[in-house]
Amino acid sequence: MTEQQLPSWADPAVSPADLDAQGVSRRGLLRRAGLFGAAFALGSAATPALAASRKRGPGGDDPHLAYLVGDHHVHSVYSHDAKYTFSQQARAAAEYGLDWMVFNEHSNFGHANHGAQLEHAEIVKARAENPRQLIFQGLEWYIPAAEHCTVFAAPGPHETDLLTRFELAYDGKLLGYTEGSAGAADTARNEAHAVKAIKWLAEQRRSGYVDDVLVIANHPLRLGIDSPHELRNWRDAAPEIMIGMEGAPGAQGAAIPGWRGATSIRGEYENKPSAQSWAGYPTEAYVTYGGFDWATATVGGLWDSMLAEGGLYSITTNSDNHRTVFDTWKNGDWPAGQNFDTTGKLPDPVNTDTPQPGSDFWPGEFSRTHVGVTRYGYRSVMAGLRAGRVWVDHGHLLDGLDVRVKRDCDPGRGVTLGGRLRVRKGEKLTLYVTVTSASRPNPRGILPELAHVDVIRGAVRGPVADRDGWRAPDTRVVQTRDVSGRKGTYTLRIPLTAGDESFYVRLRGSDGNRHGAGYLGAAVDPHGPIPHAPGDGDPWADTWFYSNPVFVDVTG
Repeated sequence: MTEQQLPSWADPAVSPADLDAQGVSRRGLLRRAGLFGAAFALGSAATPALAASRKRGPGGDDPHLAYLVGDHHVHSVYSHDAKYTFSQQARAAAEYGLDWMVFNEHSNFGHANHGAQLEHAEIVKARAENPRQLIFQGLEWYIPAAEHCTVFAAPGPHETDLLTRFELAYDGKLLGYTEGSAGAADTARNEAHAVKAIKWLAEQRRSGYVDDVLVIANHPLRLGIDSPHELRNWRDAAPEIMIGMEGAPGAQGAAIPGWRGATSIRGEYENKPSAQSWAGYPTEAYVTYGGFDWATATVGGLWDSMLAEGGLYSITTNSDNHRTVFDTWKNGDWPAGQNFDTTGKLPDPVNTDTPQPGSDFWPGEFSRTHVGVTRYGYRSVMAGLRAGRVWVDHGHLLDGLDVRVKRDCDPGRGVTLGGRLRVRKGEKLTLYVTVTSASRPNPRGILPELAHVDVIRGAVRGPVADRDGWRAPDTRVVQTRDVSGRKGTYTLRIPLTAGDESFYVRLRGSDGNRHGAGYLGAAVDPHGPIPHAPGDGDPWADTWFYSNPVFVDVTG
């Protein structure tokens, strides 16, 4: 594999004069974390003193982190319904500040029989052409009886073979294992095959066939066919592999006023319940809230019900880029006698100079997943995702976010996103939220301004008796901090007290433009995200950030 270079903002050889405002801002965050230069390129091997400082103290002492920005859901000419070449996508990702990305092409026989190997050659070429980016090869898996997932592996000699073997043996579309309606003859078999698939991936990792592999559920409530019990079954099959779901889908440009039509919804969440949908979801679950999936946006809802069991389940956001809004490229024409099934690759696109249909933004243009790492590299990104050191934003709302929960009697750094802090009943704690405001206009030309930070707290009650339950009745917004007008880097200090039972805290915030009572009522969420009117969902005017939780385990 081509020698990897640090991103420009992390490379001491790149002059600050050659960075834009956000690059300068990110470099400052990296310096404050003590990870600049060799410390970031080589990790603790280059800095033994730093490694020693990471030893966990009595209440938790997580390391300082640098956050790499990425997108795990990008398509190219190797997906039957997409358009762009690898070089177009990688160039756009670099322009919009992505450090890592996953090409997860749709599964089908053309891809499995032809495209995957051809794609890998282009992946290798793209890595060589873009040495400051981490470019993963992945697959968009059609889950038997359910929706889609991103599956991706660490680079290595078997990354493509793993994906191809998995696609042929476990893909619901290729096998005809799509039935998932309640009571249908094949539903139980199909759901069991999905669980078997995740266990198979876990075994490939345990055996060393690949260094690492991860799975993330895509657009979970778009069709309502990912039932709560299926999400739990996938997670429980191998929680180190099936790590979470898209908190917000791609296709965020779908409802730009006047663009696609009067019924358009952000994320292309424009469906109604069908026979395949899980009957327990309300009709309100089929649209997005501030661009986020109902499962994530509902305080006390499905995501919280899984967190309340006491285990980590991460969220992400991404572009799902197939066709960029206002872009002028169209698909090229097929040569006579060829199609996707025979080639596994679309013809390269052709520029028309006329805007073409589309719902998506370029990778990194609007949706960003930030992953906390202690060094730069492929496996570090995957380890950060697995550890849950993740926060997400839309519209480049923030430059930086660092979250810590500390025992007041402990001088250490405390525990960060995805982590666990052990405390005694009644102990005094503090939640430290360090925000770095946006330093430059976003791609829409708007300088984003964070208006508020919401603290969401939920009790941890352990495994649920009803695996189709989607309520966490003890989760609610417990505090809102008005941060309007605050600039630069600042820290919010929020007191917490450990009660009788374990709990978690997570964060959310927005530009303050659109609020309303949450789906479960104002007593639970007084000013949460709300749906937009069909056809009138300007994404740049309603931007949010969300963080993964920090768990606090009360020991008595």
